[in-house]
Formats: sequence, structure tokens, C-alpha cells
Amino acid sequence: MASNRPVTETPVDPFTPSRQSQAHGDTFGYGSYNSDAEGPWQEWNPTADTVRPVRGRHRVAKQRGGGLARSSTVLGVGVIAAVGAGGMATAQTGKPPVSISMPDLAANVGSVFTDTEEEPQGSATPLSTVGLTTTGTDAEQGASDAGEALRARIMQQAESQQDQVDAAAAAAAEEKAAQEAAERAAEEKKAAEEKAAAEKKKAEEEAAKKAEAERLAKLAEQYALPTSSYTLTSTFGQAGPYWSSGYHTGADFAAPTGTLLKAVHSGTITQAGWDGSYGYKTVLTLDDGTEIWYAHQSSISVSVGQKVTTGDVIGRVGATGNVTGAHLHMEVHTGDGSGIDPLAWLRSKGLNP
Repeated sequence: MASNRPVTETPVDPFTPSRQSQAHGDTFGYGSYNSDAEGPWQEWNPTADTVRPVRGRHRVAKQRGGGLARSSTVLGVGVIAAVGAGGMATAQTGKPPVSISMPDLAANVGSVFTDTEEEPQGSATPLSTVGLTTTGTDAEQGASDAGEALRARIMQQAESQQDQVDAAAAAAAEEKAAQEAAERAAEEKKAAEEKAAAEKKKAEEEAAKKAEAERLAKLAEQYALPTSSYTLTSTFGQAGPYWSSGYHTGADFAAPTGTLLKAVHSGTITQAGWDGSYGYKTVLTLDDGTEIWYAHQSSISVSVGQKVTTGDVIGRVGATGNVTGAHLHMEVHTGDGSGIDPLAWLRSKGLNP
């Protein structure tokens, strides 16, 4: 440690404080009076062991070589940086704190009392560099980890939302498919019902036709056409000047004179003879009251009251009465006397005139 240099003796009364000392209120001085002690200082050349802390205008020797002040500044900055880096890394990444090398405090503190230019002894790596380097690396790693975590959460949320959208779309598609299937099933059912109804109707019609055919076949065995080898020349209801009523009241079967006329069904002869414009006419009354008229005959083979059966000969074709040629004029009258179409009546009996 450096000692204070000897001072030159001055003719000052040791027991009289100097003006400068009194003005500054000093309590210590060379040859001055110490008001805080019991007597004056007698040391004219003080040593390191006898010097006391001074106040006022006396200065301490300038520290050089990076004393406590410089070491304290570096230490403070390094510790703060290291602590901040360690805290940040721990908070962001969950990694253990970075090991920090502390300087030799004893050597740095001792430099306060030396004038040497030696640097403080401690870690070979600057404290601030260690903390800042570690902090930058861990901060980048922490930011990367945080970014990856955020990206993972975003992707998870996006996947969840997409799953919800896909589930809703799938549900809608299933509902639509079910609705379409139900509609198709309803249409198929309706078509099947319509087809079944049509087939049933067709079957019923066919059955009815078959039954009618069977009935007509049986009737055909009981009924017969009035003549054979003929040609239909006039039909029922046909208008013209040839008929006194203005229209034809029967059906004309043109055939050669002498062609046999037959009973269409079993019955009784109720009229046989001449009847004016009808010429020779025969009336056959059936059991149900229907009358069959045969007119314009050339000859009559039966008499009134005679019972005949289907196919019996009752006369022959002729051209008697009001005619233009040989033919059979046939009329059909119901029980009340009304005239009907002879051809339709013959068809209803299973015959095909």
C-alpha cells in the first residue's frame, strides 16, 4: 500500500486551528486541533498504521488497473444478464439454468488498494459475453419451441374444425342419401302397387273375357245364325228413302232365293203369313219374350203355335214385299215391343254375324 508523503514543517501553532480548517470544519490536520479527540495529534509523519479516514478536501489516491468500481460494474452487468438469461431460458424452454463462472472477488477487491495495472483475476471468458451468448441461443430455441407449439395448436384446431366440417358433410350426405333412398323406395312401392293393380285388372279382364267367352260358347250351342252364305247389305238405323220410317229398322242378309232360314233359338211361332211391305213374314217368340222377325220370305215352313228348337228350318229367302232383291230382313224386338240392333243381339248370344 502507498504511504503519504512527508510534509514540510510550517511555523503554525499546533494548538491554534487554521482559518482554512475552521472554515471547512476539519477535525483532522497536520498541526491542527482535533476537537473530537482528547488531545492534539503529535504525528508529523503519519504511517499506514496511524492514518485515519479523512473527510473534506483530502483525496484518496486515484485507483488504476480496474479496481473495485470497474469490477463491480462488470460483475453487476454480468450477473443481471446471466440471471435474466437463465430466467428467460427457464421460463421459455424449461431447461436448467446455464452455469455462470464468477470472478475472483478477493482479487478484485484487493485491487482497490494497489496502483498496479493488472486486470482482475477471474473467469477467462468475459461475464457479459457468457450471459448474452447463452441468452441469445436459448431465446432462439425458446422462440422456435414456442412457434412450434403455437403451430401445433393451430394445426390441431384446424384439424378439429375440418373434422367437424367433414362430420357435418357426412351427416348431411347420409341424410340426403337416406331421403333419396326413401323416395326411391316410395316410388318403387308405388310403381309396384300400380303394376300389381294393372296386372290384377288385366287378369280380371282376361278372366271376365274368358268367362264371357265360355258363356257365349255355351250360348252359341243354344243360338244360331238365321241363314248362311249371305252378305250384309243394310244395318240397323241406317237412313234412306227406301224405308217408310226414314231409317232402316233391321238388318238385311242378302242371299240367293231359296236359301234356308233357321230358328235362332228355341221358341214358339207366333205369326206366319203375308204382312204387306214385309211380304211373307214369320215371327219366332223366345222364352224370355224376345221376338225375332223374318220378312220377304219366298216360302214359310212352320205354322202359328209350333214349337221349334235352335237350327230348325222355318222358311226360305225370297224377294216378296217392298224389296229391290232377294234377302232376309231380320228385326229383333224386346218384350215391350222396342226394336234393337239385330247384329248386336246376335253377338250377345256368342254369334259372329
